[in-house]
Amino acid sequence: MTVPALRLRQVAYAYPGGRQVLYGVDLDVAPGERVAVLGPNGAGKTTLMLHLNGVLRPGAGTVEVGGLPVEEPHLREVRRRVGIVFQDPDDQLFMPTAHDDVAFGPANLGVAGDELEARVAEALAAVGMSHLASSPPHHLSGGEARRVALATVLAMRPEVLVLDEPSSHLDPLARSELAQVLLGLDTTLVVVTHDLPYALQLCPRAVLLDDGVVVADGPTAELLADAELLRAHRLELPFGFDPRVVAAGAARARGAGPDGDGDRPLRA
Repeated sequence: MTVPALRLRQVAYAYPGGRQVLYGVDLDVAPGERVAVLGPNGAGKTTLMLHLNGVLRPGAGTVEVGGLPVEEPHLREVRRRVGIVFQDPDDQLFMPTAHDDVAFGPANLGVAGDELEARVAEALAAVGMSHLASSPPHHLSGGEARRVALATVLAMRPEVLVLDEPSSHLDPLARSELAQVLLGLDTTLVVVTHDLPYALQLCPRAVLLDDGVVVADGPTAELLADAELLRAHRLELPFGFDPRVVAAGAARARGAGPDGDGDRPLRA
């Protein structure tokens, strides 16, 4: 039996002061799976994300990464396995050059010399930013900074990659370039986003979170085609966007089924 890349069981969390945000969340993500976490503002998406590598710890319930409990003795290894790319690249880029930013994480793990340089080169190449290795982060465009921030996490060689609103504040070309990078990665992917078309482009499966609970879980195209479900949870597709047509076209291009991910039933 395959151990899930991520497993959450009855995860509940309240911030200091008593405001409860998560109420018994259950979630499994298989190795290599790409899952979007959707929901309106205040649904608990970011709070859930911060539980995946131990930035926050549940008040009740359990979180496991590849079978390893997210608990104090294992936090160093958990944070190696789960890399988070935050919405604002300024949260991750603070060194004099892009190269130095990408090297920072592995160097703190004791990686040095040729191996460190190989990791930096590999990560920058994976995001198409090798030519900007010597650039100061503040000289990068928004899309370039977002990709370098992604490289800082890839250099740690995580098993699970978590992205918080990866398409926010990007122009259409930068948005498309980042999507192509993400689709080319061979890793488990969790995308926390308000951008419903981007979720469909990147993730065959989506989880809808609202008021701290999972209210739907299934093929992204089916979930987004449920106008009543979206309306009930304060989500809206762009005018004229038909997720079933887009998903069918993408599936034909891949030679896959209409959901792009087998016959997973919609669970709500």
